[in-house]
Amino acid sequence: MTTLKKPEAIVFDMDGTLFQTESLLLPAYHKMFNILREEGLYAGPTPPEERILGSLGMLLAQIWKNVMPEADEAVHRRADELLLQLEIEGLEAGGTLLYPGVVETLRALHERGVRLFVASNGLADYIHSIVVVHELKDLFEGLYSAGGQGTATKTELLGLLLKDNGISSAWMVGDRSSDVEAGKGNGQTVIGCGYAGFGRQEELKGSDVIISAFDELVGLYDSAD
Repeated sequence: MTTLKKPEAIVFDMDGTLFQTESLLLPAYHKMFNILREEGLYAGPTPPEERILGSLGMLLAQIWKNVMPEADEAVHRRADELLLQLEIEGLEAGGTLLYPGVVETLRALHERGVRLFVASNGLADYIHSIVVVHELKDLFEGLYSAGGQGTATKTELLGLLLKDNGISSAWMVGDRSSDVEAGKGNGQTVIGCGYAGFGRQEELKGSDVIISAFDELVGLYDSAD
């Protein structure tokens, strides 16, 4: 068993870590392709849901290359706009879900004096909307996103977050290989989330600890040196 050190801060990925993305993404995904077809930008059936679910955690440009590789750049950029608009509409309409125990666990960590942040490859407005709709805003010191900070990798994004906030010890909590790489690339502890099911289990290789439920974090923190 790895002995963990208590961190100054815990940094969370969003999709597949805090937020049950499919509760919002899949309805928006199908609506988006309907609009693209109506606008004459896409022909043929909607690509399988597995393509977008398997791409979660990547930058948007890479996601569209996976989902519709045959479409050109202009279609990909229109897809960016539409998906963001439809997801924000979906969030405001209600019915989206965080993973079990997220709110209680974040509150417990916040009460213990841990500084909490989000670092996501998503768009800034998307991340902000999730945090506002699910009433988490008072718990996070900062929301960092590839869309907001203009970073090319999660490693770069986490590096920027740590530097901006003067943090020397953190836990990076996430469900994809990009989260593991970001934590390790910045010399930090990685907690892999094995409960989302978007990534394959081997993506979490290199994590210091893998959790199977979000609320395990409080016990990990309390038992750390």
